[in-house]
Amino acid sequence: MTEVTGPAPAVHAVGLGKSYRRGQWALRNCGFAVPAGRVCGVVGPNGAGKSTLFGLMAHLFASSEGELRVFGEPAGTPALRARIGSVTQSRPLYPSFTVEETLRLGRELNPGWDEACAQRVIELGGLSPRARVGSLSGGQRSRVALALAMAKRPELLLLDEPMADLDPLARHDLMGLLLSDAAERGTTVMISSHLLAELDGAIDHVLLVQSGRVRLAGDLDEILDGHRLVTGLADAPRPPGDAVEWRVTGRQVTGLLRTDSPVPDAWEPSRPQLEQLLLGYLRNPDAPVPSAPSACEAAA
Repeated sequence: MTEVTGPAPAVHAVGLGKSYRRGQWALRNCGFAVPAGRVCGVVGPNGAGKSTLFGLMAHLFASSEGELRVFGEPAGTPALRARIGSVTQSRPLYPSFTVEETLRLGRELNPGWDEACAQRVIELGGLSPRARVGSLSGGQRSRVALALAMAKRPELLLLDEPMADLDPLARHDLMGLLLSDAAERGTTVMISSHLLAELDGAIDHVLLVQSGRVRLAGDLDEILDGHRLVTGLADAPRPPGDAVEWRVTGRQVTGLLRTDSPVPDAWEPSRPQLEQLLLGYLRNPDAPVPSAPSACEAAA
């Protein structure tokens, strides 16, 4: 593992990979560092390896290659269990338990349990404490799982599509509660979502995972500042910079460039939005990507 000066990143991976049956790799040669206290969006298409990455960070299974550290300790170190909270896509809850019994289990298993936090998440959804988990809708079960993870008061909160089955108003309310709580306590949050617009304004760090590899990783503002969205006439000389994509509509062309330099007057430049940036890379898997920063730079 490369030596990192200063505070240890919340998560630090070098050459990380995970293979399954018959040599099929879900992740391969992934390297990144997420500084502590950040809200990191983990984005990518279905099957990209996002859930595998979350499973490795939570140590639900071991990596096949490379190294992964959480707060400077090897993933799987027993002491890390109390410092990590996780919501997986499967929402593993006991269906015969009531909501009240589920929260009681969380309270008895976690010394740092915050009952007030758990009750806020539950009450926000109007759930009856006596309702059995097996009778709840998918969105209601997600709310119970999120209450368990947040009330544990972890230092690292791993959320794999935590709000996919919630209605828009519930997503908005829970995201607001999650972000305000994380900001107050300095919690590092890693959250995956297919709703890119939902992450805009919520995250300050990003990991773009595609085909089992990390294509973009770093501070969101720095990544956005290093790109330009340019619009001009199709027959105008193309501006300098590594092109992520070009899209032609009639006589007009729009390009996403990896550059922070001024562009010729014939082109109208703008800073891309998060969704524009990510869709540009996702539509063009062979596009050049920025050089990954060193672990020290990424953790700064």
